[in-house]
Amino acid sequence: MKSILFPLFEAFKKIQSISLDSIGELERLCEVKSYSKNGEIQGIGATCRTIYFVLSGVARIYYLKDGTEVTEYFAFENDLIVRAESLFTNTPSKKAIQALEDSVLVSISSEALYGLFEKQHDLERLFNRLVQNSYVETLRRLENIQFLTAEERYQKLLEEHPEIVQKIPLKYVASFLGITQVSLSRIRASIR
Repeated sequence: MKSILFPLFEAFKKIQSISLDSIGELERLCEVKSYSKNGEIQGIGATCRTIYFVLSGVARIYYLKDGTEVTEYFAFENDLIVRAESLFTNTPSKKAIQALEDSVLVSISSEALYGLFEKQHDLERLFNRLVQNSYVETLRRLENIQFLTAEERYQKLLEEHPEIVQKIPLKYVASFLGITQVSLSRIRASIR
């Protein structure tokens, strides 16, 4: 097994039991890629045909609204990052994936992976669970925007994901929370 993939596969095993045969088959589909800070992983307008996992670094999904970047999702070590609306509908995405620091990602062709599901059902179950977990995380973020104040959202983010506030530029944290950078600065000053 490629040593660089070992932590990722160990993380997978915590989510779903997978056989050594399945790990070997999956490993053959994995391509390790490096991206520079602020490097584009997938651009706006491209159709997503690749599933990514972060081995090291940080990535985000963002889109443009009235010329302003809005951050939708952050991915850290062993996290899945994919533009699901494009992947599942085979249509161009209005969103992009960007590395926020020098990052190493694993890319897997979705077509090859779907073919592997036909004979490795444990991998199919694993990826179903990964997508479900990502979907639930997205719903929770939307509910937080709907039901919590900006300060409550920031406090919750600090509790659940302190690495975001430590590693991510504040302009991206603010857009992720659905507030302006000025509002975030006021909130941060009030809770110190």
